[in-house]
Amino acid sequence: MRTKFDILGFCVGWFAIITQFFLMLQNRQTDIPEMIIRFFSFFTILTNILVALYFTSSAFKLKSIPFKWFSSKGTLTSITAFILIVGLVYQIVLRQVWQPKGLQRIVDELLHTIIPLYVLIYWFYNVNKNNLYLKSILNWLLYPVFFLLFVLIRGNFSGYYPYPFVNVSEIGYEKTLINSSIILFIALTLLIILFLIGKAILNKHKKIQ
Repeated sequence: MRTKFDILGFCVGWFAIITQFFLMLQNRQTDIPEMIIRFFSFFTILTNILVALYFTSSAFKLKSIPFKWFSSKGTLTSITAFILIVGLVYQIVLRQVWQPKGLQRIVDELLHTIIPLYVLIYWFYNVNKNNLYLKSILNWLLYPVFFLLFVLIRGNFSGYYPYPFVNVSEIGYEKTLINSSIILFIALTLLIILFLIGKAILNKHKKIQ
């Protein structure tokens, strides 16, 4: 049964990512190399790629590098936390300023709503002690830290920022750093919440057994 859910996650994840790439390519306002860099400058895209790679690894039982890394301790819990951030930030901050239509709307809902909820439900039913290794989970905080550093450094040279809440050109460094700190705090909070919920789920299963 789990393999079926892995395959569904694999299909939906890669469909949304690849379709988004071609939509961005079709509507680009810059040259192709710059468009590709911008595509991979979105936390949404990078995190959905992590999700798609996880389901790819799990569905096809891939053990070679880099797929082996997705079965390591804490990975599923960490990816779940970050894809939830994608969903929360979109629903709270970005949905009001972005109203796509047609295929773009379908892809947007997949990337920001359907996939985050799917991963959360998947995690809930598949969490195990290997997914709750706290040290490994906390190490994943380096992911949003490096992402924010990349966005700010590149933006300083290119003038392009993928999200309004880190757009130094418009809101300045002080507000950008405050917004970035809030995002990192949310990430830490979600990681800890999932860790505690996961522990509660495992304890409940032990009592039932």
